[in-house]
Amino acid sequence: MSVELSPGEEIGLGTVDDGGPSVIRMGLGWRALRRPRGFLGRMFDSRPDIDLDASAVLFAGERAADVVYFKKLTSDDGSVTHTGDSTTGGAGEEDDESIEVDLRRVPREIDQIVFTVSSFTGQRFTRVRDAFCRVVDGATGTELARFTLAGGGASTARIMAKVRREGAGWRMTALGAPASGRTFQDLLPAIRPHL
Repeated sequence: MSVELSPGEEIGLGTVDDGGPSVIRMGLGWRALRRPRGFLGRMFDSRPDIDLDASAVLFAGERAADVVYFKKLTSDDGSVTHTGDSTTGGAGEEDDESIEVDLRRVPREIDQIVFTVSSFTGQRFTRVRDAFCRVVDGATGTELARFTLAGGGASTARIMAKVRREGAGWRMTALGAPASGRTFQDLLPAIRPHL
C-alpha cells in the first residue's frame, strides 16, 4: 500500500535483508495547464508543451559525486539509470520520466541521491499542475510512496525528493522545494541545504 507524503515527511525503504526493495524507481510526472479549446484557442495560444527534465544527483557527503540526467543516462558506476527524456509531459497518473536506482550497487561513499525536476527552456511552474514523484519497488512494480505538489509557482525547478542511507537501509524524504535554474548545475546551491 502506497503512502502519501507531504513536504518534509519520510518513509523507510528498509534493507534487502529485511524484505526491502533492492531496486527502486523514482517516477516523476507533471501536467501542463489546459490550453483553450477549439480553433481560436490553438490559433492564439502558442504555448508549447511543458518539457521538464528529471535528474538525480549522487552525493558523497556534501560533494556532488555524479549525476544522471537526459544527457547522461547512467551513473559512472552503473547503479543509477535514467529511462529517457520526455519532451511533453502531461501523462496524468503515469510517469513522464523515471530514474531507476539499484540500491545494492550504489557505491558506499554515496550517502544521498537527490531528485530534481527543472525546465530547460525556462518555463515556470505556474504552467504546471499536479507535479509528483513516486517511489516504486523495481521488482514488483508496487508503489511505495507518492508526493504530489498541488500548485505551480513562479520557480523554474523543484527539488522533489531525496533518498539517503540509514544504517544498512535507505529512507526517502519528500522535499518539493522551489528553485531557480535550467540544469542540475544551476540547482546545486539550492540542493545543499537539504543534505
